[in-house]
Amino acid sequence: MAVAPSNAPPARPLSRVVVLSVVVAALGYFVDIYDLLLFSIVRVTSLRSLGVQGDQLLVAGERLLNMQMTGMLIGGLLWGVLGDRRGRLSVLFGSIFLYSAANLANAWVQSVEAYAWLRFVAGIGLAGELGAGITLVSEILPKETRGYGTTIVAATGILGAVAAALVGDRFDWRTSYIVGGVMGFALLALRIGVYESGMFESVRQTGSTRGNVLQLFNRWDRFRKYAAVILIGVPIWYVIGILITFSPEIGLALGMAEPPAAGRAVMFAYLGLAGGDLASGFLSQFIGSRRRVVLLFQLLTATFVATYFLFAPFSLRGFYTLCVALGFGVGYWAVFVTVASEQFGTNIRATATTTVPNVVRGSVVLLTSSIGWLRPQVGIVNSALIVGAVTLLIAVVALTGLEETYGKELDYVEE
Repeated sequence: MAVAPSNAPPARPLSRVVVLSVVVAALGYFVDIYDLLLFSIVRVTSLRSLGVQGDQLLVAGERLLNMQMTGMLIGGLLWGVLGDRRGRLSVLFGSIFLYSAANLANAWVQSVEAYAWLRFVAGIGLAGELGAGITLVSEILPKETRGYGTTIVAATGILGAVAAALVGDRFDWRTSYIVGGVMGFALLALRIGVYESGMFESVRQTGSTRGNVLQLFNRWDRFRKYAAVILIGVPIWYVIGILITFSPEIGLALGMAEPPAAGRAVMFAYLGLAGGDLASGFLSQFIGSRRRVVLLFQLLTATFVATYFLFAPFSLRGFYTLCVALGFGVGYWAVFVTVASEQFGTNIRATATTTVPNVVRGSVVLLTSSIGWLRPQVGIVNSALIVGAVTLLIAVVALTGLEETYGKELDYVEE
């Protein structure tokens, strides 16, 4: 178990501090996901209000999504290094402040260009919260139970997408951005009473090198683990970033009489994802294995993706039911981020845990670009199917290169 920092309260209050830390990480991720997915939900209505019409809706939507995800790639590296050098809490609350400010500013944009750059800034902010929260929770809980803590964080956070869908469906898109910004700033008040990870404090006192991103690449075994963790997570954002986000366009191409609404597709997918996170997280604790659970959910994802393409057209009810199933299939996100935190030593854990999910999220840029390159040749449906099949195959192969980390001791540093 992590050693308590010298400024932490005595043993009895410490239990409340641990609970508060998990709550703050979970609520921070809730707001993070709300803001992250809100663009997918209000993409069409917001762009139309800015004068974008017809085929340009897809083009502009892809550009703004790519700007947001590029920001997350940059932010993942920035916040990850800061998390190992300055501490988990500074990143946790610094990222919340930045994405909340950017999303408030989104409510007043008057052009697509300004919209794109603010999504870039928001992406930088959104990149830090999850990695810092998962790293903190992993280090303050006992090794036998930390999987429960990270599962609670992930599952609670995923429900932020459901909240975004409900708000986006009932309010103007500008109001929806204001709601996200206000929630983020309100969350900052909870920083009082949350303490830094004892493992991090111990490593900082020893003077060990911290936050050196090159340590992820200067040894083959570490680089192989780092790449493998990223690759097993890419199918999650293939489903969310492609099949769900662009479901109105893909639904029309599949021959649906009435295309699905992106906001509802996101809501139903994330309801499934929250259920999948709970199921995968608790199952990994029950059977004592991360790898076997990830493989099971990868196979479920492959089955539901095949159904998405091979059994269309659907009724709207049938499609939204499939969205729930797809979300459940990629609901190994909780186990995925836990695995990322368990693969590396304390001195580069925040760097790895923060960059990994953001590289996965940022992989949407590569996925959309690949589909865009294939689309003129084989159409939107076949291009999305080809990219999905390749993504899933690579993820299954990558899983074989990872060690089992259930119950692994985390109080060590990388040489």
